[in-house]
Amino acid sequence: MENIFTYLRWRGDLSFTQSPFCEVDALVLARLSYIPFEGFVEGDFAHTTPLGEMAADFLRQPDADKRVLMQNDITLLRMIAENRRFRDVRLCGYRNLRDAGQEMQFSAVTFVLPTGETVVAYRGTDDTIVGWKENFNMAFASPVPAQLKAADYVNRAGETTHKPLIVCGHSKGGNLAVYGASFCRPEVQDRITAVYSYDGPGLTPEQAASPEHTRLMPRIQVMIPRGSFVGTLFEQTDDVIYVESDAVGLMQHYSYNWQVEGMGFVLAKKPTDPSAFMTGAMRDLIHSMSIEERRMFVEALYSILAASEATNLVTLFDEWQVRSLKMLRYYRNLDKPTRDLLIQITRKFLKAAAAQARFPLPEAKQ
Repeated sequence: MENIFTYLRWRGDLSFTQSPFCEVDALVLARLSYIPFEGFVEGDFAHTTPLGEMAADFLRQPDADKRVLMQNDITLLRMIAENRRFRDVRLCGYRNLRDAGQEMQFSAVTFVLPTGETVVAYRGTDDTIVGWKENFNMAFASPVPAQLKAADYVNRAGETTHKPLIVCGHSKGGNLAVYGASFCRPEVQDRITAVYSYDGPGLTPEQAASPEHTRLMPRIQVMIPRGSFVGTLFEQTDDVIYVESDAVGLMQHYSYNWQVEGMGFVLAKKPTDPSAFMTGAMRDLIHSMSIEERRMFVEALYSILAASEATNLVTLFDEWQVRSLKMLRYYRNLDKPTRDLLIQITRKFLKAAAAQARFPLPEAKQ
């Protein structure tokens, strides 16, 4: 089936003047935000770098394929370097921050289109344990440090131009895009024409109910693969768009697997039954827990994960036998109240799952 590579071949010879910026373009830029731009893109907004030039320079590095998270990123950069549509887009304002003390992972970059439109793109979670801990923290902390950084970043990007702004992101980057655009300064938000969240977790109920977010909602587009679990967490807009993917299970989360048709995505009528089932169960679980229970559960779960002594997910999965033994040993030595809490939360989840299985699943909104 067609994907973003097909789109780049089909639309790559047309400028943004000939064919206006669309939701697939935003996904391309959201994916590009995962590239480690250190040494290639300036951290300020005054100095810009042509995207085609940057892609070519990056590919010339002897270890280019080892720097990226996915090998498809190398293919994407090769296509971008030769692509008329994207090569003259300019990059600036690269940020890549990681703070274990604050349990924060934040990265963003700004793209300036030849038309003058400015696109802010937030990177999703990287493969570090710290990055995933911040995702867990969203269950009880409002806002998390990366969300505050996201709002500040939109404000800074907005100060550099009076042109329209577009904000996008994939995975946690989608959550940051929605939060940053919702809680930036009103005069900046007024110039935001669209926000694209690609399989990003939603906001907490409190954030989603805020007047700042409500004001922005008509400009937010949330796209989720029909078998997703990530993007259905927390509160989303009422008109989530489900898209088809060539992959199954968790691999649907990766945007290279999303099906593209023309200038949009191949739409699905509703989420898969397992996706809807897990989504309902997790939401019921979260709503059944107090904020303190969520915090304690996340801290206990993370402490077990940290006991593996793995700094990133690659190490954790590649050496899962050794790492899992360390985690099991740590769990056995936990104090009784903590172990009781973990058992209690597990029982709550099973109860929520049983309730989902007992009642028919609702149809997704079209």
